[in-house]
Amino acid sequence: MSSEGVGPEQVDTEARDTDPGGTRIRTSDPGDAPGRARTAPATPSAPAAGAGGDAPDAAGWPRVADNFREGLVICDAAHVVRYISQVAARLLPELTAGELVTVGPLRDAPGGDDVPAVEFGHGGRRLRARRVPLTSHRFAWYVEDVTDSVERADALLAERSRSRFLASASQKLGNPLHEDRAARAAVRLAVPTLGDVAVLVLSPRKGRVRWWRATGADDDTTTVDGGTLPEDALPDAVAQALAGVEAHAADWLEDQLTEAGWLPGLAVPDVTARAVTLPGSGAPTGALVVARPADEAFDDPDLQTLRGFAARAGAALNAAVLYRDQAEIAETLQASLLPAQPEPVPGLQWGTAYRPAQATLRIGGDFYGAHPLPDGGSLFFLGDVSGKGVEAAVFTGQLRQGIQALRRVESDPRRLLQLLNDSVLESTRAHGQGRFATIVLGVAHPARDGGLTLTLAGGGHLPPLLLRADGEIEAVTLKGMLIGVVPDPRIGQATVHLAAGETCLLYSDGVTEARGGRYGDEQYGATRLVEAVTGCHTMPAPALAERVEQVTCDWLAGRDHDDIAVLTVKAHPAGGRRTSAARHLHAVPDQRPGPEPAPSARPAAAEAGPPRATAPEDQRQ
Repeated sequence: MSSEGVGPEQVDTEARDTDPGGTRIRTSDPGDAPGRARTAPATPSAPAAGAGGDAPDAAGWPRVADNFREGLVICDAAHVVRYISQVAARLLPELTAGELVTVGPLRDAPGGDDVPAVEFGHGGRRLRARRVPLTSHRFAWYVEDVTDSVERADALLAERSRSRFLASASQKLGNPLHEDRAARAAVRLAVPTLGDVAVLVLSPRKGRVRWWRATGADDDTTTVDGGTLPEDALPDAVAQALAGVEAHAADWLEDQLTEAGWLPGLAVPDVTARAVTLPGSGAPTGALVVARPADEAFDDPDLQTLRGFAARAGAALNAAVLYRDQAEIAETLQASLLPAQPEPVPGLQWGTAYRPAQATLRIGGDFYGAHPLPDGGSLFFLGDVSGKGVEAAVFTGQLRQGIQALRRVESDPRRLLQLLNDSVLESTRAHGQGRFATIVLGVAHPARDGGLTLTLAGGGHLPPLLLRADGEIEAVTLKGMLIGVVPDPRIGQATVHLAAGETCLLYSDGVTEARGGRYGDEQYGATRLVEAVTGCHTMPAPALAERVEQVTCDWLAGRDHDDIAVLTVKAHPAGGRRTSAARHLHAVPDQRPGPEPAPSARPAAAEAGPPRATAPEDQRQ
């Protein structure tokens, strides 16, 4: 093969038909010196005549090659450089015309007509070279500096990856409304994208802080743990982040975290860390700490991603914390509105049962309670207010608080209800709400025979039932008006005596008006209630209350119902055997709800209501 040099006109003749890779020709400076390209010594060939007889200027073709965006290197079959353009000489300064190619990726590239482009790093830049075959077994290398375009492409890919990560984090963090699940999801998402270790700390609460930590392992698994610690045990940098100040001095941040044992598997100086604030509503919700090896330092895009993730995690945790606070407030308010269990009193046994209409609220419009009196007696009551749900429960709370306050100035049941009526009227008129209630209020005093003397007053409520020792059941009729409707209402009052072991049963209309039966539209009624408690006179008070609730629910068969409340008062001598309210029943008479009895099955008086009604004091007088 000939080793003659390649002249400029041959460069044009053999390479003019090749694709220069989108080259751009620029106007050169007329003052540029000729011979800018380095070529091997050679005798230029005579230019060929054009169609018009004009010959091209051979000396100008190196300028054309020098103004390509790509550098041009022409080699012979022995890989000896025959021509180097100015751009190629700047990109590959070690190449010299007349010598072998010394650049490894070009030297080691396979031969042939269809050789893929080669991309490699050289001199701190990123170069791409493509080989184009020429005649006489020669070939040309077009070399281009693609550093900027590769960096732009890498930056675009990294930005898309960060955007996908933040979008996925938003989706996964937006669902939980429980602070523990939200925090665990946050630290689990942060590893390994943001660091090898992530620690999330919630803002202090009652002098303590909750923390969660995710640690990555070599097998691509993530371990999450957590706990609580005193507020004063927090590293200063984390405390500043909780206050909304982002720590910038990474050296002392890593020292503090390592000394506190927060970064398992990482140690100074081989670690870098950042602490960012988790924003909340008005105040930071918490702080997030991420750490990773020191050779993976945080750059500006990493910090932007970290802050974007912290904003999303803060929003999710803020919602979870607000939900927690609201749930605690609601639970506290519900607990304050629930009927309280009566306190034990010597010589008296209480039994209670309560089932609100809306089980999810746990509160309703029925209420009961009991309070000791200074003279040794006990005041007890059970009532029902208009409406259901939260508004009704709030009204029951007002009534219970009113009774608790009024009992200190008045112990007579009738006069106490009259004072309560005046209080309810003032409150409802002030708030523009028409609320009323039915109630039975009584006072129990121990009797010398071990029984109880009950003074009962009623305001439009269902008559209490007395379970006598001989098994008979009496109804105490109290003719009275609703509480909270008119000033100076008529209040019925009666005094009864309970012998030892006898019980007084108070109940709300949720029992008698419970709808069930074959078609689900038949009320339970007073008659069925009497049948259900017949034979239960020996039951402890708590068991009797549970019995009434159970038979009512059996009648309902899962249907919607009104609020149900039951209060039982049993004369229980101080020396008698005490029965716990939580004790399971040994035996319950088998008298489940059934169809209403035929008129001939009971005395005529029983058809209209419970037997042996006790005359109220108003009529006896």
